[in-house]
Amino acid sequence: MRIAAAVFLGFLIDCVLGDPENIWHPVMGIGSMISFWKKHLRNWFPKSDRGQFYAGILLWFLVVIPAWLIPCALLWVAGMLHPMVRFVLETIFCWQIFAAKSLKVAALRVYHALKAGDLPLARKYVSWIVGRDTAELNEQQVTKAAVETVAENTSDGVIAPLCFLLVGGAPLGFAYKAVNTLDSMVGYKNDEFLYFGRFSAKMDDVWNFIPARLSGLLFVLCAKPAGLHMRGAWNCFQRDRLQHASPNSAQTESACAGALGVQLAGNAYYFGKRYEKPTLGDDIRPIEPEDIVRTNRLMYWSSVVAVIGLCVLRCLITQWIW
Repeated sequence: MRIAAAVFLGFLIDCVLGDPENIWHPVMGIGSMISFWKKHLRNWFPKSDRGQFYAGILLWFLVVIPAWLIPCALLWVAGMLHPMVRFVLETIFCWQIFAAKSLKVAALRVYHALKAGDLPLARKYVSWIVGRDTAELNEQQVTKAAVETVAENTSDGVIAPLCFLLVGGAPLGFAYKAVNTLDSMVGYKNDEFLYFGRFSAKMDDVWNFIPARLSGLLFVLCAKPAGLHMRGAWNCFQRDRLQHASPNSAQTESACAGALGVQLAGNAYYFGKRYEKPTLGDDIRPIEPEDIVRTNRLMYWSSVVAVIGLCVLRCLITQWIW
């Protein structure tokens, strides 16, 4: 009951406050830890493909284990002081782990720039939230990038953290954030990280396997209350959810494309190199800036349903066990 309550309150705080700017965030600490070990491990291990691969494995454990142990220790100390102190601290941790409002705000920056006709500014804002090259994107491509980011990160930023929080509390939630941050920082298939980041990328696929599919199904279920097309979401989810190099990314993107009635994904440039990627969904109509707002609405509907449903399930299971 305590964990479910902390998770629920943490989500509500995130919906209201998001991540306040100019305040240190634990994920920044995880990022600093990754940068520190990346610099040293790449020098300590041989420059061969195998050496860099083993360095990447060690990097993963040197980041994920402390990300789990540190909040464990802090919560233990808080519990020694008073159970309510522990509950408040865990609620704050849950708030810091969720990213629903920050995802919405980041996407709306792109939306408002597009609505103002400022394409260069929209490209700048979208470059903050995507890994692809953005300097040459047109208005539709910028919009598509923002929509895809909201769709994919509904899983990474809300549903997956929710699942791990309800299983293992804030410590496991922070371990998941470490796994996800490792993938975002070193999990690239370029010359620099092809071997060094391979283990981090694979582990991110494993940890997100169930949450990504749950997120896709939530998109389908919540399409109608979000004012979108449920049948289209289901059809595209069934057909296109595996049409991606990653086993997880297309789960939400395909359902989102069908719900909106647009086509997402397709070829893109990363670090100056063109990557051939299949499209998701059907080109029923051109994508437009308003689709960013619609995707945010779908993200929130799915998140609220998941938080309420899974928190209740956690309480029922706990009650049954006791």
